[in-house]
Amino acid sequence: MGRKWNNIKEKKASKDANNSRIYAKFGLEIYVAAKRGEPNPESNQALKFVLERAKTYNVPRAIIDRAIDKAKGSGDETYDELRYEGFGPNGAMVIVDALTNNVNRTASEVRAAFNKNGGNLGVSGSVSYMFDQTAVIGLEGKTAEEVLELLMEADVEVRDILEEEDAVIVYAEPDQFNAVQTALRNAGVKDFTVAELTMLPQNYVTLPPESVAQFEKLIDVLEDLDDVQQVYHNVEFED
Repeated sequence: MGRKWNNIKEKKASKDANNSRIYAKFGLEIYVAAKRGEPNPESNQALKFVLERAKTYNVPRAIIDRAIDKAKGSGDETYDELRYEGFGPNGAMVIVDALTNNVNRTASEVRAAFNKNGGNLGVSGSVSYMFDQTAVIGLEGKTAEEVLELLMEADVEVRDILEEEDAVIVYAEPDQFNAVQTALRNAGVKDFTVAELTMLPQNYVTLPPESVAQFEKLIDVLEDLDDVQQVYHNVEFED
């Protein structure tokens, strides 16, 4: 699969931490998850998952507590989950997931980001069929063989286990996310470098050199939009 998840996450976290944008996005996601269910992660699986992700990005506890406290209050803000699918330069595929309290604003901003950076929006389903939703869990301190053995002993099925840089990355079906984490924790793993439910492309493409900068600008613009939570694509950049 070769995504080098730790490098990608560190690069994104470093970029976003400069303006705390990543913390704001997590604050919104935590608020929405807590508002839609119980504000207790033990009884709210959606909230528990978001908090697991937030931990891998070192989101400050104060931001987490503030979002949960806001959900406990009487606020009546409602947010819609939206997915946009489109194409970048040279037919690169892009998926954009958003949380918004103003659908028209978000649609306009996402469309403008594509149009101004060599891309165009597609219809629903035009891109997502080429991606698979996947649980991605990373850890350090064990080899791929050790992780495979302990997951087999726990009767947890996974798609793949790879060593990437200094970490082991487990790829599994989305419904195995909690099972993988539980098995690893029972084996002594305390922290995860990655804990994501993501959209992995079935095939990657490499852009011609003259299109790389434009595509990177498209992704940066999309990720900087306040309403956008996640951006997925099928472009593999050379190291």
